Amino acid sequence: MPVSTEPKSRAANIQKTRAEQETTTEAERLTTLINSARAVVAQPTADENELLACADRLERAARDLAVALRELARERRNQINQKP
Repeated sequence: MPVSTEPKSRAANIQKTRAEQETTTEAERLTTLINSARAVVAQPTADENELLACADRLERAARDLAVALRELARERRNQINQKP
């Protein structure tokens, strides 16, 4: 059976804006850090410093995602306001 090289949807053809790319990247980073934190929590030998470091990384990543989401919201609001 031949494999199609055509995109599965029109959305695959649409370029993401900088704000969309940044938001996606930050969300993926936060997800990765959450998974890492879960792995550390599952280790009975994880010490206080390791747990605190996870908390700090999660906090920074969540803040970065919030900033990216706000920027994306502004970008979309501006797009709507520019339409005739």
